[in-house]
Order: sequence, then C-alpha cells, then structure tokens
Amino acid sequence: FWEGNGSLSRASMTWRPQYRSSKFRHVFGKAATKESCYDGVPITRSVQDNNFCAVNPRFLAVITECAGGGAFLVLSIHHTGKVDPHTPRVSGHKGNVLDVKWNPFSDYCIASCSEDTTVKVWEIPPHGVLKNLTVPWKELQGHSRRVGLIEWHPTANNILFSTAYDYQVMIWNLDCPEQVIKNPVRTISHHTDVVLSMSFNTDGSLLATTCKDRKVRLMDSRSGNILQEANNKTHKASKVLILGNMKMLLTTGTSRWNDRQIALWDQDDLSVSLLQENLDGSSGNLFPFYDPDTHMLYIAGKGDGNIRYYEISSEKPYIHYLTEYRSNLPQKGMGVMPKRGLDVSSCEVFRFYKLVTIKSLIEPLSMIVPRRSESYQEDIYPMTAGNRPALTAEEWLSGIDKGPVLMSLKPGSQVAESYSEMNKERGNLLDSRRSQSRPGMQQLAYIQDQLGTKDGKEDGSRTADDRSRTPISNGEDLALCSPPRTENELLLKFHKQQEEIRRLRELVHQRDVRVKQLELEIKNIKNSQAQSSDF
Repeated sequence: FWEGNGSLSRASMTWRPQYRSSKFRHVFGKAATKESCYDGVPITRSVQDNNFCAVNPRFLAVITECAGGGAFLVLSIHHTGKVDPHTPRVSGHKGNVLDVKWNPFSDYCIASCSEDTTVKVWEIPPHGVLKNLTVPWKELQGHSRRVGLIEWHPTANNILFSTAYDYQVMIWNLDCPEQVIKNPVRTISHHTDVVLSMSFNTDGSLLATTCKDRKVRLMDSRSGNILQEANNKTHKASKVLILGNMKMLLTTGTSRWNDRQIALWDQDDLSVSLLQENLDGSSGNLFPFYDPDTHMLYIAGKGDGNIRYYEISSEKPYIHYLTEYRSNLPQKGMGVMPKRGLDVSSCEVFRFYKLVTIKSLIEPLSMIVPRRSESYQEDIYPMTAGNRPALTAEEWLSGIDKGPVLMSLKPGSQVAESYSEMNKERGNLLDSRRSQSRPGMQQLAYIQDQLGTKDGKEDGSRTADDRSRTPISNGEDLALCSPPRTENELLLKFHKQQEEIRRLRELVHQRDVRVKQLELEIKNIKNSQAQSSDF
C-alpha cells in the first residue's frame, strides 16, 4: 500500500497543470438589476447576423421592428426601465435597418444602413430624439442592393466604410458640403459573394473581411489592395477581428462537421491557421469582441446566453481560456460600451448591452475584475483610445496613417487634459503679447482673467446652441412647452429633467475642478514671484 501510494504521488508530481498568473483570471459577469435594464423595446426580428445595437457614453441605439420602412430607437443611456411604446424614433429609411454604428469621435452622430440600398448619417439632438427624426445629415447613395454592414474608420474623422449585397465595399468621405453623396472615394470589388464582417487594425491602415465565399482577406484599407488571403477547407469563417497590434487575426465560424469554432491566424501568413478550437455544436453564429487594453477576447453565441472569455498572448498556446458567463436569457445581438463610458470605480473592464428578444429587453452586463480597493486601478486601465480623431479625412486619403489619440480613464484627467489643450491653443497669443515685465506676471494676469471670464469663453462652443434656445425647460422652448397630458408624457418629461440635472451637475463639477486648478496655478506663480523678489 505504502509503496503503491508513494509511486502514485511521484507520478502525480511529474504532471503539473501549467497555471498562468493573470490579473484577469477571476473576471466575472454581473448582469444589471431589472431597474437598470431597458424594458419593452420592440427589437427587430431581422435574421441578419449583426449586433443590431450600438452604444456610447450618452446614448443607446437599437434597431426596432416596425411596419412600413425601417427605424431605430435612440435612448438616453440613463433612461432605463420601461420604454414608452410611443417613444420617437429615427425613421428615415424606406426599408428595414440592418446595422447602426456611432461615430467614435462624436456622441451625437450615428450612421445606419438599410435594405433600401442607402447609408444615412444622423445628427442626434443633445437632449435625445424628442420627435421622429426623418431627415438625415448625410445620405450615401452608391450601392445597388441592400446594405448590410457599416464601419467607421478608427482614427480618421468622417471616413465610413459600407458593404452591401452587391459584394462591393465602399469608402465614403463625409467631409463635403453635399447632403446627398453619390460617389464613394473608393470602391473595393475583390469579393465574389456577400461580405459578412469587417475589422480594422489599431491605426486603420489594414482592413480584414470575411465573405460567404469562405475566404478571409486582409487588405490595405485605403487602396483596397489584397495583402493576404486565407481559404481554409476545415474552417468556414463568418466573423473576423484584427487583434489590435498583436499581428494576429481571429475568426469565428464552423468546422467541417458544423461545430462552432474559433481560429487564430498570423497576420503576415494566412495560408495556415495558428490554431483552431471547436467550442460546441450549437447553430447560432459566434460574435467575437476584443479589448486591446486587457488583451481579453469575449465570444458570445447568438441564440444562447453564454459568453466565453479568454486572454490572448503572443506566444504559444496564444489563447488562454479564463471562464464563461452563463445565463438563461438568449442574446440576439450585443452592443459594447466604449472604454471611456465604463465605471472605473467598480473595476469594470468591459460592458455589453445584450438584446433579449423573447423579453423585449436590453440587459447591461458588466465584466468586473474583483478588487478590494476602491481606488483607481492603474494596472487594468492603461491609456486607451479616446474620442478625438488622430487625423482628418483628407489627411488619411492623402496617405497618412496615425494611431489613435490616447486618453486616461482616471477620474478628472479629462478635465486636466482639456485645460492643457486650452493653454496650448492660446500659448502663441500669449507669446506675442508677452511684455518685458517680471516673468510670470502675464501668465498670472491670464489665469486671473480666465477665472473671471472662463464661463464666457471656455464654454462658448458648448453653450452656443444652449443660448440660441433660451429660455428652455428640459431642452424645449418655453413658448412651445405645454403641460403633459398623459402619464407617459409626464414620465418622458421627468426622464428629460433627470438627464438635464445630471448634465448640469457634471458641468458644475468640471467647473469646480477647473477653478481649483487655476487657483493652484496662481498660488504657484505667486510663490515663485516671492522667491525671485527675495533674490
């Protein structure tokens, strides 16, 4: 017995599971409470394999089912609970809306594409959609069949990619005076069937596509020239992601035996995959989502309630399974909140907005790293892509590539950043005016001037439209403001008022921070002047 037991213990010691140390090992999914969900949303019944939902820190857009034309809802991100069935919609399309995407550089600009062969770009009013929106800011006419997919360029302003059932990928420049744009700046015509997904690398210089002809193509996003092509007989790819700057592509699809499968590819050689892994035998498509800041990959299955998550590394075995979030509520599509909209105080690293058709429900789902400390966790929030474009449409079209403009998620850092920008912009003016007086005097006068007149100057751009519509109540002209007739109207006005109060509080907080910064600068300058006068 002892001898056998000893040999058993020796054998078990030779085999050791390879544990990796990872700060994301214990990430868990936390579904929102019922009060924090969006209830009563008539989610589209379209069979298109899209997300049907787009989110930014201000608004949630979701494609809805409607008769006679296509429409989508734009709700304030804080307008949770029961959604009024008569809520105004964005309804300018003549056919079903198939995809919506927020402009990454403007929280008030959204693009939609439809079965009516057009792409439309909308400007959402600051207080949300208060009446049906039917006239777009831009209308893009170029495709000959229904448009199934749109993507904004990740670093260049106002560059939009669209692809349709005419097998074309079109590149549009929205920086032009025309309201109806009929000519794309480029048309990419390599595909022999419907394009199923598109993905950019970090600086937007590369575009990867999957197509119904089973091929994965990697091309130069500006010229459309094919750089690499994969045609794997054992893996039928439906979705593709370029994994940031890791020089790898990830595809989700099915194996030869129709198992759901993920595959990883070397960006420089798509002839053979680095690995293929079968997940299960379900039939719904797999939606992949990648977070380049944490190197985490999320795989959500359409039609089931599970989300698997992995960590990606540049060495073998490349993909490390972490765990799985399970739910009884099947998802039809998913929206993802940009990093700047996450709650860093609760260590939230990713947030999904899950469309549950059977309950007409949109359920926020937070991915959280469990930490005891409530302070800002710098190691899980590196600098991330912000909401400022790195270059203009013209610069990008002329051949320039730039990585994203990064921002910190640390609370208060955005205010400091905007303050330093303001200083930079006015620095030249200061230089030209600088007199021969004691060093710092001009700067001191400038800051004191800022403290006195900041409200008038700094927020000029932000309040220009506010001034034009005074006097207002909840964003509505008082002259046109009538008392609410129904309970729904009253509820709508209440939510608008709550949103306005939240916005004003935010504004007051930012002003307080700005005033403290300026007072601190004055103190520093006075101290340095006192020291210089002592000498």
